[in-house]
Amino acid sequence: MARVMIAEDSDATRLVLKDSLKIGHHEIVAEAVNGIEAVEKFNATNPDVLLLDVAMPKKDGISTLREIISSNPDAKIIMITADENLSTISQSSEAGAQAYIVKPFRFEDVLTAITMALN
Repeated sequence: MARVMIAEDSDATRLVLKDSLKIGHHEIVAEAVNGIEAVEKFNATNPDVLLLDVAMPKKDGISTLREIISSNPDAKIIMITADENLSTISQSSEAGAQAYIVKPFRFEDVLTAITMALN
């Protein structure tokens, strides 16, 4: 079981992620709806894994990823997006993301990505 934080501005997607985490017996330690809040809550809770949306208000996911990794180089971050653009995937990977989930996703995709990130 991992301690997981969700940073996603869509209520519907957050609900699906929470259901996926419950199926996988993971603990949800925090939720954020924008990039600024994601950084603050990540630093406050120090989750095992962060599920981070690429398209976030106030600060996009890739900028948020870079900020978190700069102060927490061992952070395990999984990017989530509807954008299958190879440039976005490449930027996320270069910035330190362990995995990438494309919307719409299945709960198995989320659980597999968490397992990959932790190993």
